[in-house]
Amino acid sequence: MPRVLRFALLSLSVLAVGLIALIYALTWHPAAREPAPLACQAEAPQLQPGQALKVMTWNLQYLAGKRYVFRDDLPDGEGRDERPTADDLAYSLDEVVRVIREEQPDIVNLQELHDGARATDYQDQLALLQERLADLYPCASQAFYWKAAFVPDPQVLGSVGLKLATLSRFGIQSAERLQLPQGASDPVSRQFDKKRALLVSYLPIRGGGRLAVINTHLDTLADAPEILRRQVAMTHGLLDQLQRENLPWVLAGDFSQLPPGQYDGLAQHQRQRFARDSELKALWDRFPMIPSLEEASGDQRAQWFTHFPNDPRAKGPDRTLDYVFHSPSLTRIEAKVRQGDTLRISDHLPLTARFFLPSTP
Repeated sequence: MPRVLRFALLSLSVLAVGLIALIYALTWHPAAREPAPLACQAEAPQLQPGQALKVMTWNLQYLAGKRYVFRDDLPDGEGRDERPTADDLAYSLDEVVRVIREEQPDIVNLQELHDGARATDYQDQLALLQERLADLYPCASQAFYWKAAFVPDPQVLGSVGLKLATLSRFGIQSAERLQLPQGASDPVSRQFDKKRALLVSYLPIRGGGRLAVINTHLDTLADAPEILRRQVAMTHGLLDQLQRENLPWVLAGDFSQLPPGQYDGLAQHQRQRFARDSELKALWDRFPMIPSLEEASGDQRAQWFTHFPNDPRAKGPDRTLDYVFHSPSLTRIEAKVRQGDTLRISDHLPLTARFFLPSTP
C-alpha cells in the first residue's frame, strides 16, 4: 500500500475516533437503573395508614406558555417559534406556583422541566419552583430524560436538559431512575435523542410499608410505535412487581396516548400521532385509571381533556393525554382537571386525584 494512502487512512481513522469521542463527551449515558437525585430540605412528616392523599400531574412545557407554535406543535413539524421570552417564562412560573398553592396537592408529578437548556436561558426550573414552594414541599426527586452539552440540530444548536420531578409534602425514603426503551434511530442520532424514563420515589408509611410514586412522560406513537409498545410493557412489568410485593403505588404522568372514543373527535391532521386503539389498553385493562374509561369516553369527556395544542387551529383543550393509574388498594375519593384558569400556562392542564391509602401498612 502506498505510503500516502496509508497516511490518509490513518488520518481518517484518527478523525473518526476523535468524532466518536467528541459525540460521547457531549452526550449523556445513563445506566439502565440508577439512584435518582433526591433531597429533603427540612424534616418531612410520614404518611399515615388510611389517610387521604392528593396527587397532581402536570406537563409544564418548560414554562413556555401559550403564545408560541414550536416545531413539534404541528403535525408536519413546521412550527415557527424556537424559544419563549424571559417575560413569558417568568409569567408561567408565577402561574404554576399560584395553581399549586391553591390546589395544595400532597404530591406533584411534573414533566418537561428544563435544566441547563439554551432555549430557556439555562434555567434550573425545578430549583426555581422549589424556591417558591419550599414551605409546602420539603422533599423532591428528579430524573433527566434529555441531556446534552450540545445538539447539532439547527433548531437547537446548544445545550438541552429536560427532566421529570416529583415534589412531596411527605418524606421520600429513596428514588430511582429506570431507563425506558429508546427509539431505534441510527447510532449517532441516538446519542442526542431523548432517553425517556420512569422516576420512582418511595415514601415510607408509618408502621411499616411504603408508597411508590411513579412519574413518566412516554414517547408518542408517531415517533416509534414499537418503542412505545415496549415502554408500556416495561411500565406494566414494574406495576406487576409492585403488586406482587404488596406495595401501594400511584403512576401519574403524560402518556401521549388517547383513551377510547377520542380519536374520531380530532381533526384529520391531528390524528396521525395517535392510534385509534391505544397501547395504554394494557394498563387500563389491569389497573384503575383516572379519568376512567367511562369518564374519558362519555358525554362529559370534555371536562377530562388535559391537552390544549399550540396549533393555531385548536380553539381549546381537545384530548386527554395525562392520566393517573393507581393500585387497587387505594380508594379514589375525587378527581378533576383544572381547566378554566390554566389555559395560558402550558399546552397541558393539571390533573388532580385524591385517594385513601390502605388502612394497614
